[in-house]
Amino acid sequence: MKHSVNEFKRGFSYFLSGFALIFKPKIRFYTIIPLLINIILFTIVIFHTFNILENFITAFQAQLRWIEWLIWLIRIVFFIGISIVVFFCFSIFANIISAPFNVLLAKAVEEKLTGMQLQSNNKKLSLNLIIVSMRSEFRKLIYFSIRIPILLLLFLIPIINIIAPLVWFVFSSWMIAIEYCDYPMSNHDIVFEKQREKLAENRQLIYGFGVGAMLLTLIPILNFIIIPVSVAGATSMYIGSIKREH
Repeated sequence: MKHSVNEFKRGFSYFLSGFALIFKPKIRFYTIIPLLINIILFTIVIFHTFNILENFITAFQAQLRWIEWLIWLIRIVFFIGISIVVFFCFSIFANIISAPFNVLLAKAVEEKLTGMQLQSNNKKLSLNLIIVSMRSEFRKLIYFSIRIPILLLLFLIPIINIIAPLVWFVFSSWMIAIEYCDYPMSNHDIVFEKQREKLAENRQLIYGFGVGAMLLTLIPILNFIIIPVSVAGATSMYIGSIKREH
């Protein structure tokens, strides 16, 4: 139990390390485009999330008038649940757009941490990295798409829908960790199926990282930098723990 807690804390600290890494020389250049993409998309998503929430609460309240005295609690629960669902789906979309830049950011972070050049600066090799990253994004999209509809049903089942936000938070923490760990691992030609095996072997470590990323995703303003921070933190975690073990 103690080992699991320590691993969880270590994963969380790897995520936090991303904050310092994205401002390092030769790294900060690669954070600019993912940051701009996030600011634009998050602004749109936040606006629509509040509209979705109000419509959902209004419909729910009309059907169950006998629990109006609990509407404040229901509003909080639904806000957290809808926020997690919307922002998780947003993260997938945002990462598809920024994938070519994320893989180059992971490459820059690894070179900074190890002091060794991952690959030459040959433009052809960089293009290959980008192509591989886009393919990986679509594999992840298929993986997520199979599971998301099943979990969405939890919000429609009475009583169970109360714990649906918690289930979604746990699920999203795992998925977001998979999302960002893909970039440093793809740079080493580790295919998506093998990535999941390696991450499953370090489950508590990965959950610690994923919880950190999910919490940042839910904090206004700070969530603008979720992509570069998570890519940098995941790269640090891969080099410091996962890569060393294998």
